Amino acid sequence: MPRSLLAVCTFLVLGIEGPVQAGIKTEVVEYRHGDVVLEGYLAYDEDTSTKRPGVLIVHEWFGHNGYARQRAEQLAASGYVAFALDMYGKGVLAKTNEEAAQMSNRFRTDRQLMRDRAAAGLAVLQQHAAVAPGKIAAIGYCFGGTVALELARGGAHLAGVVSFHGGLNTPRPEDARNIKGRLLILHGADDPFVPETEVAAFIKEMRAAQVDWQMVSYGGAVHSFTNPDAGTNVASGAAYNEKADQRSYLAMLIFFNELFADKK
Repeated sequence: MPRSLLAVCTFLVLGIEGPVQAGIKTEVVEYRHGDVVLEGYLAYDEDTSTKRPGVLIVHEWFGHNGYARQRAEQLAASGYVAFALDMYGKGVLAKTNEEAAQMSNRFRTDRQLMRDRAAAGLAVLQQHAAVAPGKIAAIGYCFGGTVALELARGGAHLAGVVSFHGGLNTPRPEDARNIKGRLLILHGADDPFVPETEVAAFIKEMRAAQVDWQMVSYGGAVHSFTNPDAGTNVASGAAYNEKADQRSYLAMLIFFNELFADKK
């Protein structure tokens, strides 16, 4: 079972930087989606013998990088089996915003490909011996938030999904009826890349499908508020916000406690 919230909060205050915590085992996992070779990153506490919930992590639009892996380690220290998937391909990383836009747009314009590529990563986590059956959630950051939500709209067997400053739009809002779990949307209230019109459309979509969802908006936070690499230039529309980062991570953990307690 995940560790107590007290232990989790202590780790949260310490942040995600630094060496991997003792007892946390990490593995680079090569897997495939069709002919595409992908490389994910698994992290879990090898000192715990009991099965525990799994968390699938979807990276930002730059690709599977160190940030996604740090989040996997952080979740492992919080008591979960975490798998950071790869959407683009082994070693494929964007170097500029323009490259990142091009890479991510391939999936934004082909939502079935987005769902299928993410499902390949989900299968890796589902098959891991340490993961408790039926206890898997997916989380995503920015582009990854969009992917995690789209995976749920495709009917994936997920107990829940958490989107951190992710895009909320979809070309097929009617597919929300396929969502099997609960949703938590952690949103920057001043995010110019996810405007109020998009938020309103998402709320309408959720209501129409009668999804169990909740949204938390963080005042003063813009896009990428959880990533220190985003810098502090709020005027750019993407910037790190320490308070929103810590509050959103804790909100996720509380959500998970509720989510998995109902699936004993």
